[in-house]
Amino acid sequence: MKKRLIIWEVGSFFWVILAGSALHFSFELSEFWTPLALFSAVNESTWEHLKMYFWPGLIYALIQYTYTRDIANNYWLAKLISLIATPLGIIISFYGYLSIALPVYGTGFFVMDLMTMVVGLSCGSFCAYKLMMKPSIHSVPKNYVLSGYLILTSMFSILTYFPPKLFLFENYFGYEYKGEYGILNNYEPYRVFRKN
Repeated sequence: MKKRLIIWEVGSFFWVILAGSALHFSFELSEFWTPLALFSAVNESTWEHLKMYFWPGLIYALIQYTYTRDIANNYWLAKLISLIATPLGIIISFYGYLSIALPVYGTGFFVMDLMTMVVGLSCGSFCAYKLMMKPSIHSVPKNYVLSGYLILTSMFSILTYFPPKLFLFENYFGYEYKGEYGILNNYEPYRVFRKN
């Protein structure tokens, strides 16, 4: 039981990295097709990077349930906590390292950016595993857990199209805030894949 859950959580870690990385570029590769903005990162804001890990994490949770529901306690609560712990881990480690790197070096570092992803996903997988190994928790009503999923799904669905004017949602290209939010008017300065 323990080994099987560990394998699934390690699988979650690598799946979310791969799928999330694909979602980083999918909007540009689709030539900025607006409906794809629901899942894909549309700018370099922190929020858009969190979204890249939310959707693959949610999809994996739905699939994993079929294979681990017989051995995992508190499954849906555990996965909800994981979907909350991952972005929190990313935010804290990202802005934590930048609070040192920017004053000292004047810039951030790509390798460290990747490490914040590893920290966040590790936090999420660890929390999920620990909760699934605990005895059943009856103190959290099911409708609270369902509400948590609905709130997260709504936030990650809507806030790309209607972003608040807060730093988490502001395009942070090149470690500089650009005064741009959500779907941008002009992507030419930010293209990774140049057209022929």
